[in-house]
Amino acid sequence: MNIFATDMKKTVSLGAMDPIEIYGAGNKIIEEFCSYFPTVKAVVRGSEITIEGKSSDLEEFTQKFAELVDRRHHKMNLTVYDVEELFSGVTPSENLRTGAESIIVYNTEGKAIRARNAKQQEMVKAYFDNDLVFALGPAGTGKTYIAIALAVRALKNREIRRIILTRPAVEAGERLGFLPGDLKDKLDPYLQPLYDALGDMIPARKLQEFMQDGTIQIAPLAYMRGRTLDRACVILDEAQNTNLGQLKMFLTRMGCDAKFIVTGDASQVDLPNKEDSGLLKGVNKLKNIKGVATVVFGNEDIVRHPLVSKIVKAFTEPEQP
Repeated sequence: MNIFATDMKKTVSLGAMDPIEIYGAGNKIIEEFCSYFPTVKAVVRGSEITIEGKSSDLEEFTQKFAELVDRRHHKMNLTVYDVEELFSGVTPSENLRTGAESIIVYNTEGKAIRARNAKQQEMVKAYFDNDLVFALGPAGTGKTYIAIALAVRALKNREIRRIILTRPAVEAGERLGFLPGDLKDKLDPYLQPLYDALGDMIPARKLQEFMQDGTIQIAPLAYMRGRTLDRACVILDEAQNTNLGQLKMFLTRMGCDAKFIVTGDASQVDLPNKEDSGLLKGVNKLKNIKGVATVVFGNEDIVRHPLVSKIVKAFTEPEQP
């Protein structure tokens, strides 16, 4: 990188570097970077950036930009999170780990996905501080959505190689034979909530590519048996529909550098015998193990339509005679 200075103006040259490596697709990274310097006029032309403003601002701009370029030399790709880190003084992971309001990931419309309440922040913090997180609570609290957002973030930042999402196919079990199509066609409707969350965060074409090459896998829980899952974020959804043996089978799939998130609502067990649910039993067995965290959501943490919390409350209260 070469810098040529004149009065109140500088030109920053990337030299032989490919500009997209620093600017990002659609110039998103350089636009994010420049947003931190509202008093500096920056004009990007090819591999050169011409900046105008106060000398102190230009000096800081070039210093921070040099740090950004240096980051590119130490990792495969830059993201907007690298820009955030430059100016926050701590990494985005550290912001999230301490419960500070911060962006987890951007959705396909460019809108930021953040923890929306204290319990979601607690879940995010637990994810960074532990390798296994249980997120328990009623429908509508965002347990699965936040879990998938964290997984997508880790994939985009190349912290993991795969995202694996699974559910126990309890409700579909006895009726699969009556549904048209192959096994995937039969199971897709049951797994649709997972597809919906992923579709919010990853463009459709890219999501299709990820699913075709195995970067993102969605499968019923039975397909996890015998696997060792390394460098992956693995999410078990609707875990209240697992028995203790199934839960143990799932948790023992954990390989090196893996993160496991288990979500469930103990009040919505679909097993023929509700006492067979192993979710709370498993949580109780693992509660004193370092590296395992449990986050319990309540009706007050529901983030869907305001009526949802009232509906949940109505169905959990005992009926009046």
